[in-house]
Amino acid sequence: MIGSGKTYAHASSDQVTRGIFLAFAAFAAFSVSDASVKLIKGAVPPYESAFFGAVFCLTALPFLLRDGDRWQDIVATANRPLWLLRFFAYPVGVLGSVTAFTHLSMAEAMVLMFLQPAFVTVMSAFFLRETVGIRRWSAVVVGFIGVLIVLRPGFRELSLGHLGAVFAGLGGAISVVTFRAAGPQEKKISLFGAGILGGIVICGLTMLPSFEPPSMIVWLYLAGYGLLAAFANVLLMYAAIYAPAAYVGPTQYSQML
Repeated sequence: MIGSGKTYAHASSDQVTRGIFLAFAAFAAFSVSDASVKLIKGAVPPYESAFFGAVFCLTALPFLLRDGDRWQDIVATANRPLWLLRFFAYPVGVLGSVTAFTHLSMAEAMVLMFLQPAFVTVMSAFFLRETVGIRRWSAVVVGFIGVLIVLRPGFRELSLGHLGAVFAGLGGAISVVTFRAAGPQEKKISLFGAGILGGIVICGLTMLPSFEPPSMIVWLYLAGYGLLAAFANVLLMYAAIYAPAAYVGPTQYSQML
């Protein structure tokens, strides 16, 4: 187990409602952020977009500082395995999503990324020991069937974009579950900073050999992508604190709008 859902076993209905509302707001912001990436249309490599997106996400850190917090708390944690998991999961997710939006239509990329709620449900049951009813398990099965219908394995050639979308869903699911598993004792700046730091380091290293300076219009899209993603990640972090992961995950389907 990477954590326990017991800390939240007695969460009030008001807290759960608040968490679900924040999750809907987070995925609305993610949708506009994703559209900004799509508008880049491959003008810069995916890992470069992911790097600058992470850099713009740094703007959220000052708003997460609480009394007594220090900047070095970004790398301080009460649970190093969870911190490292977020450090690697975030860049995997953003690289996957940028790759998907670069190579696929936005509609097809989003459908495949809807694996994230299924991943969240499975992880919340096995790693957080949260109770998942038959209706949510049924939704997981239906979701996987829907993805198979879109992919049509064996009947079409699958591209790097399809693989990226699957990894985007997996990386996003790990982020939700680790937010939940960390519990209230983990500082917000550490939870959020681990992923952003991972995005800057990992995506930055992969970007260096073939760096291409963005044009002015691409800079605007990158700013929209990164700033909205920062806002969305903060909302999602608080959503996972208030509500069980199995409740937060399915709100991603609101992105179909």
